[in-house]
Amino acid sequence: MNKTESIKSSGQLLILSLLQTKDMYGYEMIEALRLRSENIFNLKEGTLYPLLHRLEKENFLKSYTQLTAENRQRKYYKITRKGLEELEKEKESWRSYSKAVSSVINFAK
Repeated sequence: MNKTESIKSSGQLLILSLLQTKDMYGYEMIEALRLRSENIFNLKEGTLYPLLHRLEKENFLKSYTQLTAENRQRKYYKITRKGLEELEKEKESWRSYSKAVSSVINFAK
């Protein structure tokens, strides 16, 4: 699986996980993913923003604007209670999937 396929399949889990810790704006999420993944997840805006809009439409996120120090509007995203519930489901699914993949890989040795 290449990096693009990885982010498409796990993007919701990654974004909800980031927002569990604090509210963030788009570019901040891109940088946080890149840094925390040691450059594995180098998300493009064209991938992130459709995902954010979908998550917001599903009520997993809410957005709000805030003025920056430069007096510019910046859009932040905040995880909702429904988003936190979905995150827990996603984490459990990921754990099961990861365990199954590890079992297959380790069995092959």
